[in-house]
Amino acid sequence: MAQLRQEVDPGEVGLDAGALERLDRHFARAVDEGSLPGFLVAVARGGRVAHLTTHGSRDISAGLPVEADTLWRIYSMTKPVTAVAALLLMEEGRLSLDDPLDRHLPVFADARVYEGGSGAEVRTRPAAGPVLLRHLMTHTAGLTFGFYHTHPVDALYRKAGLESSVPPGKDLAQSMEVYASLPLQFDPGTQWNYSVASNILGRVIEVVSGQPLDVFLAERVFGPLGMPDAGFCVTDEQAERLSELYGDADGGGIKPIPGLPLHGRPRFLSGSGGLVASAYDIHRFMEVLRRRGELDGVRLLSPETVGLMTSNHLPGGADLRTVGSRPAHDEPGNEGVGFGLGVSVVIDPSRTQVPSGLGTYGWSGVATTTFWVDPGRDLTVQFMTQVRPKSSHTVFPDLKRLVHEAVTD
Repeated sequence: MAQLRQEVDPGEVGLDAGALERLDRHFARAVDEGSLPGFLVAVARGGRVAHLTTHGSRDISAGLPVEADTLWRIYSMTKPVTAVAALLLMEEGRLSLDDPLDRHLPVFADARVYEGGSGAEVRTRPAAGPVLLRHLMTHTAGLTFGFYHTHPVDALYRKAGLESSVPPGKDLAQSMEVYASLPLQFDPGTQWNYSVASNILGRVIEVVSGQPLDVFLAERVFGPLGMPDAGFCVTDEQAERLSELYGDADGGGIKPIPGLPLHGRPRFLSGSGGLVASAYDIHRFMEVLRRRGELDGVRLLSPETVGLMTSNHLPGGADLRTVGSRPAHDEPGNEGVGFGLGVSVVIDPSRTQVPSGLGTYGWSGVATTTFWVDPGRDLTVQFMTQVRPKSSHTVFPDLKRLVHEAVTD
C-alpha cells in the first residue's frame, strides 16, 4: 500500500526540529481541547518528507486513530486537480484558455449580467463579452455560490436549489442548464468571485475528452502520478480508512455531520469539491507541480504550463481582497494573494497576513484541509483534518506561521 513516510531528518534539509515539535504541540492542544478530532501534517523540502505527524482520531466514537494512510474529503482542493486536467487538454490543442465557454457548452450562449433589483424584480443586461475558459479557471466569470448571502444573485442561486454548488437530483451534465439560467454578477474577466466555475470546467473536460470526469482523472492524472486512493468514491476496502467528518457543536466542541456520499459513485461528479485522497496522493500532486510538470519520469505538463498555472491572472495584477471588492472576500487574509489557474498565488509577501514566500501557491478545502508549494524555499506542506467550522478559525494562519518559524535557510 502506498503510504506517506518521513524520508529525511529535518536538520538535513534546513528545518528546525524544535520548531516543528512546537507546531505539533500547538495542534495537539486543539485536539485535546476538542476543536479538532485529529490531524496529519507533512512538511517536505526538495521533495523529501522531513516531518510527518499524525495525532488524534479519524473516528472519535469508534476510537480509530489518524494514520498516515487515512483518507480525507479534500473538498475545494479538488479545484486545482480539475485545473490540471483542463491544462492537459489545452496542451493537446483540444482546448484554449481563450475558448468561449459556449463553444463547448452552447447552453451558456447569450450570457446576461445582473443590473439591479432583487427576487422577481431582478434586471439584467447582455454581458459585455463571452465567458472564456480562463474565466472559469480564475473565478472571474461572474458566477457565485448560493451560500454567500452578499448579493441578489446569490439569492437566485438559492432559489434555484443551489444552497450548495450541486443542483439536487441532477448529474453534472444536467446541472449546466441550471447554472446557465442564472445571471452573472459582473462582466466576465472584470472581478473575482469564488464560485461554481470548477464544476462547469469539469463538464467541459467531459465534453471535450468524451469521458466522464472520474474516468478522465483516473486515467490521465491519478494513474500517471501514482495517486492510488484519489477519486470520487471509496471502495469497501478503503472505507475503514476514511475519516469521519465533523462540524462545530452548538454547545462547543465538535460533532459528526453528514459528508460527501463517497460510498458508491456519486451522481454529481464535482470538479469543485468532490474528491477524496490520502496524504500520499496529495504529496504526489504537490510534487508534480513543484517539479514543473514531471514526476518519476512522467511528464504530465510542460514547465511553461505549470508556470502559467501558478502565476497571478487577476485583472490588473490585483489581489483577492481588492479586485472588485467583493464583500465575501474582503478579508485581511486575502491581502497580497492573487489567483492563478485553480490555485492562489502570493504576489506581495509584504502584505500577507502571515509570513509567505513570493510565488507560493496552493489551495484549501472547507473541511480544514490545505496544501501549498513554496518554490523559493523548495518547500511543500499539507495539513489534513475533517472539520467544517461554522465560522473562521486560525488553523491555516497558525500553520503558515509555525512552518515559517521552522525554516532555517
